[in-house]
Amino acid sequence: MPRRLPPFAPLVAFDAVTRHGSFTRAAAELGVTQSAVSHQIRKLEDHFGVALLQRQNPGIEITPAGAQLRQELAAALDALGALDAQVRRRSNRTTLRVGAGSALATWWLVRRLPDFTARYPSINVDLKPLETGESSKRPLDVRIVWNAIEDARPTSTQLPLFWERIFPVCAPHLLPRRRPLTDPDGLLALPLIHKGDNAIGDWGWPSWFRRLGLPKSGAAAGSLTLGDMGLCMSAAAEGAGVTLGRSLLVADAVSSGRLMSALANYPTVECTKIQVAQWPADLIGDRSVELFVNWLAEHAETTVKSISAA
Repeated sequence: MPRRLPPFAPLVAFDAVTRHGSFTRAAAELGVTQSAVSHQIRKLEDHFGVALLQRQNPGIEITPAGAQLRQELAAALDALGALDAQVRRRSNRTTLRVGAGSALATWWLVRRLPDFTARYPSINVDLKPLETGESSKRPLDVRIVWNAIEDARPTSTQLPLFWERIFPVCAPHLLPRRRPLTDPDGLLALPLIHKGDNAIGDWGWPSWFRRLGLPKSGAAAGSLTLGDMGLCMSAAAEGAGVTLGRSLLVADAVSSGRLMSALANYPTVECTKIQVAQWPADLIGDRSVELFVNWLAEHAETTVKSISAA
């Protein structure tokens, strides 16, 4: 006798909504619109003939029927995830497709990948640089993305990795006696490197000039505007000016002497987003994914500790 099964895509959407308590966050995880998630929930309710969720402002309310389904569905999806991992292990899958922002990939991740391949020689890593705002539908096993802090809690499909600080960096030879400036006024004599045409807030030099009590129009001539963080850091390392860097990205360059903090004392500014490792729901429990994500978390922690101790 054929099985009568509920529609799978709506079940996955329901699971995401109830885990996050939000249609918006569920849509972000699944890489679809809120409207598409709502459509899937309505389809599931039509299938069962009962209301499962009620929208609130803000958030959602789960009906008694929805609460019962959530409990049973979580167990079923966990079982499916374990089955998928078993099949993948038996299929001897050896290549892990990883996506990361180009700056993170170039300035931090690729320097550490030889350690991963040395530990797990049976797993090949295919690293794809991701551009800002790139579609989440690109077929990847693990992607490292910026997430708002409130959306970065650990789930079955993501793990927060690290927060970063923002501070000015430049090539040592750009500074008097190759030492960080003790007086912020010294920045007025140096060219600045801007990230993008519309860098605002903590990523914009105007905000930092206000923090440091400097005149907004006082920057030296010869400043550059570059399209992404990786370009800004490369230009800074070549002595083109001072840029606002992220602590994790500049850690290796500072350690090797290519870059250094431009100021001896600067405001403590933490990024408003956090780097998060994400993987598809159908890879929950996959051994290669788990090994790689745990390895990422280990190296992120080591780097953060080295920065704090410096």
